[in-house]
Amino acid sequence: MMNRKLRMGMVGGGTDAFIGAIHRLAAFMDNQIELVCGCFSVNPEISKESGQLYYLPEHRVYDTYQEMFEKEAKLPEGERMDFVSIVTPNFVHFAPAMMALDNGFHVVLDKPITFTLDEALKLKEKLDETGLTFALTHTYSGYPAVKQAKHMVSEGRLGQIRKILVEYPQGWLSSKVEDAGNAQASWRTDPKRSGKAGCMGDIGTHAHQLTEYISGLRVTEICADLNVFVPNRLLDDDGSAFLRFNNGAKGVLTATQIAAGEENAIKIRVYGEKGGLEWNQHEPNTLLLKWSDQPAQLLRTGTNLDAPGALHNTRTPGGHPEGYLEAFANIYRNFALTVRAKANGEQPTPEMLDFPGVEDGIRGMQFIDTVVSAGYNDDVKWVKFGETID
Repeated sequence: MMNRKLRMGMVGGGTDAFIGAIHRLAAFMDNQIELVCGCFSVNPEISKESGQLYYLPEHRVYDTYQEMFEKEAKLPEGERMDFVSIVTPNFVHFAPAMMALDNGFHVVLDKPITFTLDEALKLKEKLDETGLTFALTHTYSGYPAVKQAKHMVSEGRLGQIRKILVEYPQGWLSSKVEDAGNAQASWRTDPKRSGKAGCMGDIGTHAHQLTEYISGLRVTEICADLNVFVPNRLLDDDGSAFLRFNNGAKGVLTATQIAAGEENAIKIRVYGEKGGLEWNQHEPNTLLLKWSDQPAQLLRTGTNLDAPGALHNTRTPGGHPEGYLEAFANIYRNFALTVRAKANGEQPTPEMLDFPGVEDGIRGMQFIDTVVSAGYNDDVKWVKFGETID
C-alpha cells in the first residue's frame, strides 16, 4: 500500500535554468511529491550547487542522468525515486525519457515531447511495453475554467462545433536577443537544439493542444504561413494556420513571438450551433459563454463551475485567482494520484487521468511536421495532418 509522498528525481532544472523552479513549485503544491535526487545540469558543478540549495544529500546529486538512473534503480524500493521530471531543452527529451522507462521509472516531461516524430512514436512503444505512467506538461489544459469548457463541449451544450479561433501572441523575441546572451532564446532559435520549428514548436503546439483538448476534435488538414521577421534568425518567429477538423469544423491558429509588448496572451474561442465560449489566460478564472437566444454568461472558478474535472482541480473559494502555477500543479497532482492509485491496485478516476500524455505529444509532433511542411511551401495549399511535403 503506497501511503507516502511520491519520490521525484529531476533531469535539468538547476539554479541556472528557466522552467525547473516552476516544475518544483507545481510538484510540491499539493503535498503529494518530494524531491529526492537529480542531475540538474550538464555542468556537474552546477548540478552539485543546485543539489545543495535544494537540501539533497550529496550522494543523490549526480553528474549525468545516466548515472542517476543506474544508481537509483539499484537502491532499495523504499528509497529510490518513483518518477523523473525531465525539464531540458527539446533535444535532450527522448534519451533520458527512454532510459527512465527502461529502468522502471514513471516520467513527467516538458513539451514538446521529443525532437522528432519518430522519437515520439518510439517513446509510445516503450510506454506500451512497460505500462508506466507518463505526463506531458501542456499547462493550459490544467486550468479549471478550461476543463469546464471541455466538459460543456462534450455534453453538447454548444451544439456541433463549427469554428475554433486560437491565438498565442508573445513579444519576447521581437529583437535578436539570442545574440545578446539570452540562454532561453539561444536554444529555442537553434534548429540543432529546438527542432525544425521555432515559434510553432514552442507555443504553437500549446495552441494546437488546447483546441483539441477543449473541442474533443482532431485536426485533419493544415494550410499555413510561417515567417522569420528578425533578420538572420534560423527558425520561425511567427505563423498562422487554417485548420480543418474531423467533424467538418474549421479553425484559425496564430502564434507569434514578435508581437512587441505581449506576454503570454493565449486565448481561445469555440463556436457551436447554439453558442460559443471564450477563455484567455490573462483572466484565467473566467469562462465567457455567448448564446444566440439568451444573454451572455460569466462562469467563474470557485463560484459556479459545475464540471467534475473543473471542481476536482479548483483549490480556492471564488474570487481568489488560480493561475499558471496552479494549472501546472494540476498536471503533477493528477499524475501523482494516478501513479498512487495504480500502485495500490485501484482504478484511477477520470478526474485523476485528466492530464496530457503521450498521445498529446505525438499529436504535437505531427502538428509541427505538418505546419512546417505547409508553412514554407508556397505551392501547397493544404497538407494532411501528420504528413510532410518535400
